[in-house]
Amino acid sequence: MVLPFSSSVPRRIAGVSALAVCAGFAAQAQSGGFIEDSSASLEARTVYFNRDFRDGGSSSPQGASKRDETAQGFILNLQSGYTNGTVGFGLDALGMLGIKLDSSPSTSNSGLLPLTGSDPRRSKDQYAKAGLTAKMRVSQTVLKVGTLLPDLPLLKYNDGRLLPNMFSGALLESQDLKDLKFMASRLDRYTARDSTDSQDLRLNCKNKRYACNITADHFSMYGLDYKVNERLTAQYHYAELEDIYRQQFIGLLAKQPIGPGVLAADVRVLKSDDAGSAKASTIDNRAMGVLLTYSLGGHKLGAGWQRLNGETSMPYLDGTNPYLVNYMQVNDFANAQERSWQLRYDYDFKAMGINGLSFMTRYVNGDNINVVGRSEEGKEWERDSELKYVVQSGTFKDLSVRFRNATYRTNYSKFARDVDETRLVVGYNLSIW
Repeated sequence: MVLPFSSSVPRRIAGVSALAVCAGFAAQAQSGGFIEDSSASLEARTVYFNRDFRDGGSSSPQGASKRDETAQGFILNLQSGYTNGTVGFGLDALGMLGIKLDSSPSTSNSGLLPLTGSDPRRSKDQYAKAGLTAKMRVSQTVLKVGTLLPDLPLLKYNDGRLLPNMFSGALLESQDLKDLKFMASRLDRYTARDSTDSQDLRLNCKNKRYACNITADHFSMYGLDYKVNERLTAQYHYAELEDIYRQQFIGLLAKQPIGPGVLAADVRVLKSDDAGSAKASTIDNRAMGVLLTYSLGGHKLGAGWQRLNGETSMPYLDGTNPYLVNYMQVNDFANAQERSWQLRYDYDFKAMGINGLSFMTRYVNGDNINVVGRSEEGKEWERDSELKYVVQSGTFKDLSVRFRNATYRTNYSKFARDVDETRLVVGYNLSIW
């Protein structure tokens, strides 16, 4: 179970959280917005996941050659409104349940389900996790303390399997100043997507770029998003994982009508350094990426470029998605000194009169990778495709079916493995009230 907050959150914030919980329940009987503005929804998702590492039999030194599992997930989301008055209080609850449908010891460990303690190759039949979030609102400023699903440039929670990761801490967001959005956050624990236990925040160690199990007491973030005009937004965010790394981000989001269509630009610049006692040793990375897309009718054509400089790969928290324009379904393209480019095409079949059907395909190629322990230049590429349909009306309205396929290849197989991957996700969102 995920606790609303832990002792490492500052006491004054924890006190606000407790006050919010008490005030919320006390106001329940006489509430105006607390009950009237509340909502409850249940999301059901069935996920089939197949990842073939293309490296022979199960005797591979890197482990089993295939992951193949099917599971059923349920996510219950309860959100209150706010009590009446200048200062409003509320309380949210999140509950998740995962159930094994098909799995075998030889193809487990897909990330859908946790493994049993008695047999490290066998998945559990089911698992559950839950969390509470106390919230307080003054005007357009909201403070949340407890279980969080952050979706921010320097911390985007991962939801790529059956159930999402959850974080614990405090998040403040304010939009009281016109065209300016401010955020500040301090997190201290997280619960992995295929786990029920909260754990210390840790540095992601994909491909053993950094030593695994490097943990920190907390992760702090601050950010500003300024809407310059209707077509341009500027962003600056700062984050620090205590005694491990600090990271700065500058972003620009722009769009401009050109001819019959619209050109959009997404520019991201990140600078990462080691911080404090540098528990992960040297961290030195600068990443710049640009993604341009042109939309016309149901078509959207995109092209991206990304370059990483410095001695190390780009650091990011375990359980999150790095904020890179070339982050893909399988790979992150975040290696030391890597250069990569992307081509992407999206089509919305609404333009042909088929509402709810969409298609996406993209390709990313990376080279110039500095692979530790070898002089040869590292290279990799990935191709993703996705076909999605959402039922628009009738008994099964809002039922979605999504088919995703990915192919990944690399020439430095000592650390990374070739992958052919298929995911099939059937989802349904039910509004309870």
